[in-house]
Amino acid sequence: METEDVYRMAMKSMLKWVEKNTDLKKTKIFFTSMSPTHGRSVDWGGEKDGSCYNQTTPIEDPSYWGNGSRKSIMRVIGDVFSKTKVPITLLNITQLSEYRKDAHTSIYKKQWSPLTPEQLANPVSYADCTHWCLPGLQDTWNELLYAKLLHP
Repeated sequence: METEDVYRMAMKSMLKWVEKNTDLKKTKIFFTSMSPTHGRSVDWGGEKDGSCYNQTTPIEDPSYWGNGSRKSIMRVIGDVFSKTKVPITLLNITQLSEYRKDAHTSIYKKQWSPLTPEQLANPVSYADCTHWCLPGLQDTWNELLYAKLLHP
């Protein structure tokens, strides 16, 4: 099956569960979109074999959409939510986060074992662009949620 078809099935299943098991008169429902990765710096004009390691500025091109998240999945979310009776608020952090290649600070994560001198000399070999470790971007996600809670 195509990824989009599976994601659509999962979204519909989740909404059926919410509709059946939630008192919609007393509950606000939020869905947060995916957090992108920034695994290839060539996507934003960086080095061919680079990653988000040692990036210090966000991406400033407003039309940028990296390879770390799929627009087709975002379309599935929009399509499924537009057809449901469940009042659900989408917190779209995907595009916001796409711009923040500088917010992945994976060098600070705890390693299972100490890095070798060779690994330390080549951060690309251990940089983990999926995790957002320091304050900053993920705090913005929380601010979005807080704003939606107080001002629907």
